[in-house]
Amino acid sequence: MPRKTKETPKTTSQALGSVLKSARDLMRKDKGLNGDLDRLPLLTWIMFLKFLDDLERQREDEATLGEKKFRPAIESPYRWRDWAANPQGITGEELLAFINQDEPIRPDGTKGPGLFAYLRQLTNANGDDRREVIATVFKGVDNRMKSGYLLRDVINKISEIHFTSSDDLHTLGALYESMLREMRDAAGDSGEFYTPRAVVRFMVAVIDPRLGETILDPASGTGGFLVEAYNHLAPQVKTVQDRKTLQERSLLGCEPKSLPYLLCQMNLLLHGLNAPQIDPHNALRFKLTEIGEKDRVDVILTNPPFGGEEEKGIQGNFPEDRQTAETALLFLQLIMRKLHRQPTSAGRPARAAVIVPNGTLFGDGVCGRIKEELLKTFNLHTIMRLPNGVFAPYTGIPTNLLFFDRSGPTKDVWYYEQPLPDGRKNYTKTAPMQFEEFANCQAWWNNREENERAWKVNAAELLANNCNLDRKNPKAKEDIAHLPPEQLAASILEKEQRIANIMRNIQAILTTGGKA
Repeated sequence: MPRKTKETPKTTSQALGSVLKSARDLMRKDKGLNGDLDRLPLLTWIMFLKFLDDLERQREDEATLGEKKFRPAIESPYRWRDWAANPQGITGEELLAFINQDEPIRPDGTKGPGLFAYLRQLTNANGDDRREVIATVFKGVDNRMKSGYLLRDVINKISEIHFTSSDDLHTLGALYESMLREMRDAAGDSGEFYTPRAVVRFMVAVIDPRLGETILDPASGTGGFLVEAYNHLAPQVKTVQDRKTLQERSLLGCEPKSLPYLLCQMNLLLHGLNAPQIDPHNALRFKLTEIGEKDRVDVILTNPPFGGEEEKGIQGNFPEDRQTAETALLFLQLIMRKLHRQPTSAGRPARAAVIVPNGTLFGDGVCGRIKEELLKTFNLHTIMRLPNGVFAPYTGIPTNLLFFDRSGPTKDVWYYEQPLPDGRKNYTKTAPMQFEEFANCQAWWNNREENERAWKVNAAELLANNCNLDRKNPKAKEDIAHLPPEQLAASILEKEQRIANIMRNIQAILTTGGKA
């Protein structure tokens, strides 16, 4: 009789990957869910509640050892351990009623608020911000699963994940990021464009946040910049006080859409931030002139939405000669206003790294006035021109990275043209931009000299030319013949916009009798 071979034990990554795959396979059978845009949020709120319960158990044990009073963020019978942990617990219609209804029969046999109804009414108590975070998260969440039996099976799968293990957390964080990428692919069809991880890593690396500095992303999305900033700051922690600084006074975000808000919270929790400080409202809702020093931060890293249009009420928060419907230009003004005027705790100027579309570089009118302030009040030291197709296949709009700080007015603007890798004509979903492609730029960053990719332009020249920042590499030619169709169309549209700007300027000169 042949001897049985021992089955190789699964690694943490394989085990967790298997759990998540099984959960997603179960959700595919449910009639209420359509694609990953439905499945991922549902998986996220279930994991969110399991994570919170594991964290609460840990904190309760610590409080007991320290002989301190412990008040849970979620109380019985709404804790994971009360209704979800038992694999033979409530299921079917009973489970759906407990989660969805306002006043069902609860797992303990009493009548009271349903799970979501309870979570949505949580309020801050004794300075416990987690309760408000939970309430805000679940205000934008619903349960679309139709089968309570399939939902029980999914819950049982998630119960296999242990959020108290650092190995599990690290691995789950990586797996969760891969799921976010899939969701981003699906969301791209809905006009949501997410920043490639390589670009995020590069921006954080060269901005180099230091522990003690406050870092903001006013358009957080699913939290990519904040997660990367957290990963950058974590190795700087040396003491208990450092840990407190990182956890409580370092990272701030803003995301008004309920789905990205939920995903952002979970993303940060999985990467180690215990109580993410994400504002669930529009970052543009405040009057620009009323933003004072207490509202300012040291570092801003962001990819603000572009191509969108803001309502009149939001536009009214900006100076009359700077009002525009273009979201990207409103965010640029907000970012400029939100940077501290004084050096940071690390002795460095407050600074920002911002992704903008090409139109921001050559735009005039309101756009020109904003750029004039940028050049005269801030040090716009670097503009990186990203290669075509970085955001493909979602959009072919050319994009740029602006780097500026509070060290004084701009003297020279350095341009760096990031090339496509040798032999590549574009990026795709399956072959996106890689962080290693920025190696030459990182080597150049602190030792700048002009070369075939880098050149500089005096600020006075830019100011004299209507603040047109759209400067092409003087040593390169655009290879239009080999551009993919969508990028060729974007290039043609961009040239048409420039011609329209020139025609408007000519018309303005003619109507004012030759005075520009």
